Amino acid sequence: MSGLGDPPEGTPEGGPGGADDEYRSVVFDESFVRAARLQEYSAEERMADHAPAVRRRPPLRRGLTWQLLILAMLIAVAFVTAIYMGVRHPYGPPQTGPSTEPLRMTVIPLAPQGKVSGAADAGTLYRHSPAAQFEVGAAGIPLPAARSTAHFSDSQVTAALSIARNYLVRSSLDPGVLTGRQVRPARALLDAGQLDQFDQSFDHPTADGRHAPTGWLVRLDPSRAELADDRIRVLGTLQATETDSATLEIGSDSTFVYALRAVGAGDHSPVSLFTVRRTLTFRFDEDDLRVGQTQLVSSYAQAGPLSCAEDSVSYLRPLLSGQSARSGGPAGTNPYATDSAPSLCGTLANEAQPKG
Repeated sequence: MSGLGDPPEGTPEGGPGGADDEYRSVVFDESFVRAARLQEYSAEERMADHAPAVRRRPPLRRGLTWQLLILAMLIAVAFVTAIYMGVRHPYGPPQTGPSTEPLRMTVIPLAPQGKVSGAADAGTLYRHSPAAQFEVGAAGIPLPAARSTAHFSDSQVTAALSIARNYLVRSSLDPGVLTGRQVRPARALLDAGQLDQFDQSFDHPTADGRHAPTGWLVRLDPSRAELADDRIRVLGTLQATETDSATLEIGSDSTFVYALRAVGAGDHSPVSLFTVRRTLTFRFDEDDLRVGQTQLVSSYAQAGPLSCAEDSVSYLRPLLSGQSARSGGPAGTNPYATDSAPSLCGTLANEAQPKG
């Protein structure tokens, strides 16, 4: 009679102490099973001749790979669309302001009625001339009190006044500009839309009211006259006006008086005065104010003593102490030429000359 020993068949499989105890530490979680590359065939599949017991599973397709591919395609489409929109905007080009107007200019030589007055030094001439009370240099063009307009702030009006004043200083007082050695100081302040006209004026000067260098700046003939005193006397005014909601204009009226002597005559040669009155109109939009530039739309200058018979397009050729104007009037005007400006000339009043 058997006791309470093991069953005849032995310890049941899976029971305590059975054969499975030594594999109990191995855990087959779901991720391990899914990652297995082998899969058992079904019973029906195994019935086929020479069918292997297992088959290799196709690699698992991860969803992340497709997401990355789709994301890359979206980025490429967005990039191509951005390039296309930049080249050809569906709503057309942005609206811009009015095109820059060309400068209209007039230069009138003033001929003396007799010989040009002179003196041994510039100080004596200034004290006995209408310029006796003028300031020296840029101080003669003070900035007025800036007041806002309907569409421009105080700071914008101040900026416009400052740019206009700066142009007057660079184009009328800069020694390099006065002697014809350079033009860049004045050119740098002009709106980009006027640079072609400016450059053409100096490359191909023409008396057409559009392309005279002396309409842009004060330019003395360097072969004839030189400054005897760099303390140029100036009297000028500036005034701001809003012409429309997008345009601010600055009007200037300035008189410049230069003490000159003949080139190479020496410091003891007689000195005479040369006067240029410039009436300029500057125009500004918001872009000009932002970049510190201006549109010069009109320039009216009277200068003397000059000879009406001499060309004043490229250079002003002052008459110096003791000289008289050449006989003859200004160059002829062709009324049939629509692209030419009339030649004008005036007479320099005796009151404008220094008193002896």
